[in-house]
Amino acid sequence: MADAATKISLIHDDLASARRTMATEIDGLTALSKSLDQKFVDAINTIQTMKDKGRGRLIVAGIGKSGHIARKISATLASTATPSYYIHPGEASHGDLGMITEDDVIIMLSYSGTNAELTDMTLYAKRFHIPLIAMTGNPDSPLAQHADIALILPKIPEACPNGLAPTTSTTMMVALGDAIAIALLERTGLTAEQFRVWHPGGKLGAKLRKVSDLMVSGTDLPLVSPETTMDHAIITLSEKNLGSVIVVDSSQTLIGIVTDGDLKRHMSADLLSRKVSDIMSAHPRTIPASLLAAEALDIMLTSAKSPITSLIVADDDQKVVGLIRIQELLKAGIA
Repeated sequence: MADAATKISLIHDDLASARRTMATEIDGLTALSKSLDQKFVDAINTIQTMKDKGRGRLIVAGIGKSGHIARKISATLASTATPSYYIHPGEASHGDLGMITEDDVIIMLSYSGTNAELTDMTLYAKRFHIPLIAMTGNPDSPLAQHADIALILPKIPEACPNGLAPTTSTTMMVALGDAIAIALLERTGLTAEQFRVWHPGGKLGAKLRKVSDLMVSGTDLPLVSPETTMDHAIITLSEKNLGSVIVVDSSQTLIGIVTDGDLKRHMSADLLSRKVSDIMSAHPRTIPASLLAAEALDIMLTSAKSPITSLIVADDDQKVVGLIRIQELLKAGIA
């Protein structure tokens, strides 16, 4: 019984600790949000000016835990259309300063703002008139004093009970970096399609693929005319192996579709001699080729009647340009 009581007590203590940590960090984020002022806008303007020139990169630097956060911020910026890379201040002092040009902007992270390793990069920025943005919790620090723009983090206790491990401070840095990245993204007006350029792989890249990337098109399409007899339509259905035939006129304008379900519903002794126009389902749903593949999957799975396994892709004039099937979407990792 004692062991059980001990385990219960530990669980309670662990949950209480986790909630205290989160509450402290939430306090930090709330205070950070309230503290944002014109300096944040000045920082965004400085970075945007660099981007508008079409030259330069946003250099992000930091030491220790701030260095890890700096790497994350740089990665987020680079993936949201702000050219960026991380430089380790220690390596900068041994040659990597040569990677920084006068067209760049530097964001330097240090909660204390007193790290000796930051000195050489700070002096380099001042010497070559490279805009320096500081992210620090100490407005009186050398970093804040030498920066062109100092983004000051509010004084909120670390979640660490000893006040030593960077927790609240690094959470605020991450959030401030995200705020910078998203503000720049929204100024740019980045679309989902443009976003995909920086995310071609993985689950995110799959979700940003368009129907045009995955649809069957051209000579692979199972097209028949409304006057085609069903014996020939079934041959086309078998040869193309896409589960349906699309009925079009001479200009490839959509008229209808014949699916496996239509065959079952019209099964009769004279089926093979009947015209496709007698069997087809008229006015099938279509989607544009520019639609995100994930949206096409959603349409298939949430169809009003029942889930469907394919959609016809047509242009504004209802001319057939492709067919997208759920199989292709699943293979591409859309689901």
